[in-house]
Amino acid sequence: MTIAAATGASSPGVLRRINAGEVLRHAWDADVVTASDLIRRTGLTRSTVIGVCDDLIARGWLTTTDDARSTGAYRTGRPARRYTLVADAAHVVGVDAGQHHATAVVADLRGRVVGRATGELDPDPGGPHAGATRRAAVARLVAAAREEAGVAASEVLVITVGVPAPTDLEGASPEGVGGFWPTMNPGYATHLARPGTHVIVENDANLAAVAERAFGQGQDVLSTVTLLAGERFGAGFVLDGRLVRGRRGAAGEMGLLDLVAGVGSAHGIGLLLREWARAGRDDGTIDARSTLAAVPLDQLGAPEVLAAADDGDPCALALVDRLAARLARICVVLEGMLDVDRIIIAGAVAPAAGLLIHRTIPLLAEIAHGPAPEVVASELGDGAVTLGAVTRALDHVRACAFELDLPGHRRGEAGRAGS
Repeated sequence: MTIAAATGASSPGVLRRINAGEVLRHAWDADVVTASDLIRRTGLTRSTVIGVCDDLIARGWLTTTDDARSTGAYRTGRPARRYTLVADAAHVVGVDAGQHHATAVVADLRGRVVGRATGELDPDPGGPHAGATRRAAVARLVAAAREEAGVAASEVLVITVGVPAPTDLEGASPEGVGGFWPTMNPGYATHLARPGTHVIVENDANLAAVAERAFGQGQDVLSTVTLLAGERFGAGFVLDGRLVRGRRGAAGEMGLLDLVAGVGSAHGIGLLLREWARAGRDDGTIDARSTLAAVPLDQLGAPEVLAAADDGDPCALALVDRLAARLARICVVLEGMLDVDRIIIAGAVAPAAGLLIHRTIPLLAEIAHGPAPEVVASELGDGAVTLGAVTRALDHVRACAFELDLPGHRRGEAGRAGS
């Protein structure tokens, strides 16, 4: 069946966009494609494929490479036309704008990272200028990442920003408690926008879930919860292969944990282990023989506790067991509501969470109302949100490619604009 028949399209303009999108999709998924490849995969005629490819070349998306005969791939017959995506025709930016830190990465159209910048953010959401300060800091990081990549602002098609707040389809966040959410998301959608650049603002746990679905522990199952577990728990839900956002983008907000016995808050692994360890030093429950007693108090946090537990330190193990009991309850609540295959512990703490997960699993099995879901650590480390942001940005480019004008191919544009 042809693409037109499958979609029911009839308008020449609609057909042209559909055909171009299908050809570009196949070119995006391969290093090089031939006209014969595209004919076979799309069901289009040779003349249509050649015409679409010529159009995509004129628009800057594709370029031709050496023909197959010159490379030795064909010995006889008509040389095959070979096409490849122009990966550096434009770029996207992915940003993880967390409560304490932010990272911006620049990637080409194949997702290859070509620039990166990281910086600190003021974690205090108070003050009349807190939002403006965060906006300016994130904008500087985006500019620094572009500078490292040698990419002008006009060459960026999409910027995706991950924030620790729910976001609606326009990229705005509700007021929430104490104004925390709009401070974490202080108008990035409008502040970072410019002509030719689309800005997407999305919850950070949702972007981590996108990354896990595409590249991580969510690739081989349909339904997962990705649990960002740093200062606060936040969740990204992928159910039956689709990201679930909710009406205001708040589906993964974990305020419900305030009501769960044995949990009581959405405080995350990083915050809890830090506070418990420091409190243990103050009240003497961490004795002088513990590894944790030798760590300067202002440096005592989750990484130190988890490392000491891995080494068998009894005081650290007690803290990990306390947290495992709490994490098991969180997992059973999520599984009971969503019936997922797997819960993925993600974020900067994930690489060190192996023992915690090992001690959580049997506790979860004891209290689960049915077969317990798998609990695993993300293998994407602290880059899950930025990877998800780049993936989300590229998904937008791929979905809207025929409506986008590449730098140097915009109406009235003689060449690439500067930054």
